[in-house]
Amino acid sequence: MSHQVTKKPRIAVVDSNILSDMGLKTLLQSVIPGMEVNVYLSFEELLRNQPENIMHFFVNVLIVLEHQDFFTQNRRKTIVLTPTRDAEVQLSGFHCISTNVNEKTFVERLLSIHQSAHAHGHNMPSIRKVNGDKGLSNREIEVLVKVVKGKTNKAIADELNIALTTVITHRRNIQEKLGMKTVSAMTVFAVTHGLVSMQDVFGRQ
Repeated sequence: MSHQVTKKPRIAVVDSNILSDMGLKTLLQSVIPGMEVNVYLSFEELLRNQPENIMHFFVNVLIVLEHQDFFTQNRRKTIVLTPTRDAEVQLSGFHCISTNVNEKTFVERLLSIHQSAHAHGHNMPSIRKVNGDKGLSNREIEVLVKVVKGKTNKAIADELNIALTTVITHRRNIQEKLGMKTVSAMTVFAVTHGLVSMQDVFGRQ
């Protein structure tokens, strides 16, 4: 019996700086498992690879300016990569993320954009489709929520009145079930699936 293979949603990183591209690709793959992240060094290369089937474009601001008609038409899918964190000098009308921030700040901005575009993870790939039919237990959800809120293993053990080794086992099971290795990835999952709010994680909205 043949099984239909579900294609992963595609994200495009468009920037002529290959080192920057690969770093962003690695980060996106880490925080949004289940996405296929492709790197394109030019706008022309992007056009040759079915851009109409891409969920989001992460694009260098200079490329957006050079091809503004295309990206304006795809404004809802476009996230502009800028070297500055100053909102006043970022590209008006587009979602922008500074490339000169730490991972936590990048994830916070990414989640903020995601929630404003499609709250509660409606357009995120189903975790069941990506990883099979493995769901988290109620206890694993409790542990996940405390992990993304920044609690240590010992604090989680004390708050849930369980052994430290049990917490570690739960964390390992969560990582295996979700296919996620980093706290940033688990944070994205927890926020986009409504388990915690951004204020819970980052202290502000």
